[in-house]
Amino acid sequence: MLKILIGMSDTGGGHRSAAESLAAVIKQQRGDSVEVVVADLLSNHTFWPLNQVRHAYAPVVTRAPSLWKLSWWLPEATWRWKLLQRSFLPLLRGPLGGYLRAQHPDLYISVHPLLNHMPLRLLHAAGNYCPAATVVTDLGGGHPTWFCPDIDLITVGSQALYDLGLQRGVPRSRLRLLGLPVNPRFGAPGQDQASLRRALNLAEGRPTALVIGGGEGMGPLAEITRALAQALSAVGGQVAVICGRNEKLRAELAGQDWPLPVVVQGFVRNMSEWMAASDCVVTKAGPGTIIEACIVGRPIMLSDFIEGQETGNVTYVVENGIGAFSREPEEIGRIVRGWLTPGNAGLAAMSLRARAMARPHATTDITNALLNLVNRRTPRRDRRGPVPKKRPLRLT
Repeated sequence: MLKILIGMSDTGGGHRSAAESLAAVIKQQRGDSVEVVVADLLSNHTFWPLNQVRHAYAPVVTRAPSLWKLSWWLPEATWRWKLLQRSFLPLLRGPLGGYLRAQHPDLYISVHPLLNHMPLRLLHAAGNYCPAATVVTDLGGGHPTWFCPDIDLITVGSQALYDLGLQRGVPRSRLRLLGLPVNPRFGAPGQDQASLRRALNLAEGRPTALVIGGGEGMGPLAEITRALAQALSAVGGQVAVICGRNEKLRAELAGQDWPLPVVVQGFVRNMSEWMAASDCVVTKAGPGTIIEACIVGRPIMLSDFIEGQETGNVTYVVENGIGAFSREPEEIGRIVRGWLTPGNAGLAAMSLRARAMARPHATTDITNALLNLVNRRTPRRDRRGPVPKKRPLRLT
């Protein structure tokens, strides 16, 4: 049986979502002939403080932006990144190297920027030279550690990331512009909007704004929801809010009195239905959410972005005419009210442009490219000899 290991980490919701989307399509194509393991390698198979990245991500991004900028700056210079690898690799040989040896995959796939260079070295040190691939889940810009020139295949979702890969030394033959992996449900035919609204307890005839805070419910969602409620009451609208894992925020919003219908949800697994039931999406500039909204054809009101990795996403949305950006809740309310005013032809035009930019079959295209790597390999029993206990770790 073919064994595929997908390395990710729960820093935000996008990495797990991408990993699970790829795993689902791989299983659809290969069925019982393949075993797909999705593993949070940073949280479960590294050491302190690396194994705390999952818990530190949201606080650092929101409360310590200078520290986040430092984590972005350190690997930008190749010599600094090599120095970091030399420091961490010996410490990772036991926890992460041991796990990779035990899994012994036929194909390794990374969907996280910190799980490319070092896992590849540890696989090689264990005598496993299986194909390795990176599926970049950023869009308009990306962390420099995404790009390891020795990885067999790197897929990206935009021309900006393709160009960055070339700048980071990735051979053109190993770089593919295929889009971003999203849940297959986003490309599948769905129910009509009225039926979806009934199923989700939304009023059928009201213009609807969907507010999304990502997997962690990040950002000033309460302030944005209040501003939208005030603004959309003038056009008979309604608001749906997805709070993710932020239970405190969900309880706060659910307990308030609103001047119009406001439906509050926690973490959901049917985001495609919520988007299709809405008329526009209000979200921070997460790449996965942007692409999902494009596939469904929903204009995007960006409310925030993470410096560095999401800066280019704002440019992607605004310059392509598929949405707008503002950090001010009142301005967000004003812009969305203009979009949702009955008879506004601009909303339909943005919807058409968003659909035109979408790559609804990207997950399948990426999966085909990944499986082609193992199609060219010999079976597991024909690989190199026994796994050595130790091999020197070499940086290239």
